[in-house]
Amino acid sequence: MSPLFVVLATIAIIGLSAFFVAVEFALLAAKRHRLEDAALTSRAARAALRNASELSLLLAGSQLGITVCTLALGALTKPAVHDWLTPFFIGFGVPEVTADVIAFILALFIVTFLHLVIGEMAPKSWAIAHPETSATLLAIPMRGFLFLTRPVLFGLNNAANWLLQRVGVEPVNTKSAAQDANALRQLVEHSEGTGALDIVYATRVSTALRMQSTPIRVLVRHEDIIKVPENATVADVREATHASGHHRILVGNDQGLIGMVHVRDTLVLTKDDQITQLIRPILEVDADLSIHEALAAMRRSSTHLAVVRNDDGVNGLVTMNDVISGLITRESSGDLGVSP
Repeated sequence: MSPLFVVLATIAIIGLSAFFVAVEFALLAAKRHRLEDAALTSRAARAALRNASELSLLLAGSQLGITVCTLALGALTKPAVHDWLTPFFIGFGVPEVTADVIAFILALFIVTFLHLVIGEMAPKSWAIAHPETSATLLAIPMRGFLFLTRPVLFGLNNAANWLLQRVGVEPVNTKSAAQDANALRQLVEHSEGTGALDIVYATRVSTALRMQSTPIRVLVRHEDIIKVPENATVADVREATHASGHHRILVGNDQGLIGMVHVRDTLVLTKDDQITQLIRPILEVDADLSIHEALAAMRRSSTHLAVVRNDDGVNGLVTMNDVISGLITRESSGDLGVSP
């Protein structure tokens, strides 16, 4: 076999192996939201997104490609190098059997070294260092390979999934884009410990993550709730505002709360006017709701005030200011009741 042919074929095989390795690690390391942003203007990024949505199949294709390349090197390059080295050692007077063994070991070492370093380790490092770039660059050729080998890959993948299910493991086909809050908190704490993240910023991020599991009731301060009856006048609302310092005044009766009135809405009315048309609905949240969920509910309803209820009834009030203060300091500041 021509040495030139062997050299060129070996380069091509190692290049293909590097391609499959890079595809595999790029899709595992790439951030989906970055691919989605790039997909707005890039056909290759859209192909990368399709690869990410078929991650299990893509990994099967990558593994198949790497395996075929490894077998090709073993069938073509290793015997050729073995045949080239054997006469070399015999020429130095080494016995033929010994020369054959030495040549075999050296050929195996050379081929394995080239495959591992150039065909696997180098592309792996490149893909991990530039995941979105490599995933996008290699996406379209990989789509072509998947198109050609899809029936085989489906069979191999289904067989692997069947084996996993037999041992109680549920296969997945896509990579989750979400991160567990505990994992993110550990990452922040690690970054703070190594000095990669400012301690003040790290504290605020950790606090924000804890808000997902901290119930809203920890921000409630139990004080007398200032309210006016539903037949109150503008003067009553202004008086309550002056006495409490709160801009939002609750409206209710002995049976419970009806809504609230913002004092600024009274500015266009006379002091003797009724507040009936000014009453706004009030948001009610469960005391066990997390601070994060309560904040989301307040934003959806465009309100800065919420009534917190537990099994016994009204537990207290919480304002947007309480939530923001809790986010920054983990302890609310200012008065409860209604924020000014």
